[in-house]
Amino acid sequence: MARDEQLKILWEQVENKISTDFGDGERLDLDAIIYLIGVQEYGKPQKRFKKDDKINLMHIAICRLLEPFGYYNFDFIDDEGWPHYSIVEQLPNLKAGEQSVLMKEAIVQYFQEKKYI
Repeated sequence: MARDEQLKILWEQVENKISTDFGDGERLDLDAIIYLIGVQEYGKPQKRFKKDDKINLMHIAICRLLEPFGYYNFDFIDDEGWPHYSIVEQLPNLKAGEQSVLMKEAIVQYFQEKKYI
C-alpha cells in the first residue's frame, strides 16, 4: 500500500475516533485535534482556557508533534505546568497542503505511540 494511502486510512481512523470521543456528534478538524493534543500535553483537561491559553495549547501540541521529526526539543515544565520547547531546526517552507500532510503524519504517529489507534 502506498504511503499516502496508508496515511489517509490512519488519518480517517484518528478523525473518526477523536470525533466520536470528543466531538459531541460533530466531526473535528485538524485544528481541533491539535488543540486537544495541547490540552492532553498540558495535563489539565478540566481547566477553562482563555483565548491566549488556547493559542499556547496549540503551540505546545505542534512542538510535541514535531519533536520526533527533529524540529523541537522538550526543555522543561514551568511553575504553572506549561511545557516549553526549543527549536532544534527551522521548519522548511511548506505549502499549505504539505503542512497539512506533515501535521497529519505527526498526529497519526502521536496517537499510535499513545496506543489510541
